[in-house]
Amino acid sequence: MKRVCIVGGCGHVGLPLGLVLAERDFLVTLLDINKNSVDTINSGIVPFQEEGALDILQKHLNKRIIATTDQDIISEQDVIIFITGTPVDEHHNPKIHDVLNVIEKYSHLLKKEQLIILRSTIFPGTTEIIEQMLTKSFGCQPKLAFCPERILQGKGIDEIKTLPQIVSGVSDQAAKEAADLFMAIAPKIIYLSPLEAEISKLMINTWRYLEFAIANQFYMMVEDKGLDFYKILGAIKDDYPRAKNFCKAGLAAGPCLFKDTMQLSAFYRNQFFLGQAAMLVNEGLPNFLVAQLEKKLGSLKNKKVAILGMTFKANNDDIRESLSFKIKKELEFKLAEVIPSDPYLDYTYDLNEALEMSDAVILGVPHKEYLDLKINKPFVDCWNVWKVDER
Repeated sequence: MKRVCIVGGCGHVGLPLGLVLAERDFLVTLLDINKNSVDTINSGIVPFQEEGALDILQKHLNKRIIATTDQDIISEQDVIIFITGTPVDEHHNPKIHDVLNVIEKYSHLLKKEQLIILRSTIFPGTTEIIEQMLTKSFGCQPKLAFCPERILQGKGIDEIKTLPQIVSGVSDQAAKEAADLFMAIAPKIIYLSPLEAEISKLMINTWRYLEFAIANQFYMMVEDKGLDFYKILGAIKDDYPRAKNFCKAGLAAGPCLFKDTMQLSAFYRNQFFLGQAAMLVNEGLPNFLVAQLEKKLGSLKNKKVAILGMTFKANNDDIRESLSFKIKKELEFKLAEVIPSDPYLDYTYDLNEALEMSDAVILGVPHKEYLDLKINKPFVDCWNVWKVDER
């Protein structure tokens, strides 16, 4: 029975992986510097929304899975999985040293016999740098693999079990051992070189970001001319197979898509003009939504505006890089009084209270709780949830 330590294991990527491994009879240790998250998990509570996580955690806690802040546990493991991705700085440049510093922090506890897996999105070439670092430390080539996570927020457990797993290694042995691990939980293994695997993760997230940008650009273009984007979109897609995957408009937020598009741009010497244009479109949509509401009200000064949905995606409690907060800032700049409401965030206003207090509404995220609402005041809804043609 293999012992697996997931460094950074109490977060949205590490915990679902740990739970699935525990289901497959691995002994899993979730190592994390966040003591609150560690204590929460060890109390049998999942600290964020993840479908199916609670039942698995409570079944296997203290048997095949446990959380800890004790880094010395690393030296006792067979497999070490690092959940540390590459962030970008305020100039949209990859902060590679954030990943390298984590490896350096734990390097004195790592052993050459252990399989070391990098799991989160990293800048192309990072695996090679870490290989050099560990080779210098071990005196021989490490068993190092890069196996990028590919899960959807909140549905990670199901997707780990049902989606193919990309595996790469700095040696045949590393790739084989990583593949053996993931064969126990995934239906299919796809082999790439480390550089190919690093680029593949950036490409898929960037592709999604570009898809949203196309829809959002068309939405702003059409709506600015006083036309109904969704009426036109419906006509385009009606029994026309080549348009079946045309995205709806919406806030393209979260911790991955924007960041990874900027990483891919940096990888291509900042000449990825399509990605940079997508960033301008998607990051500009919140301003456009506020401008839409301003047209309806004449002025936003001293108006009470409810934002429904403050998380970065629907039916979830994760606020990381949520563009609803950008809407909030833009409204405040226009001297409006903002009333944020979200059923998944207990520190925001109750829905009924927010609707009663407000003069107007902007739909930030289409939570299921909003789908049947009848809004009887000016509103902006780029998601087309409240299908009322005010024209």
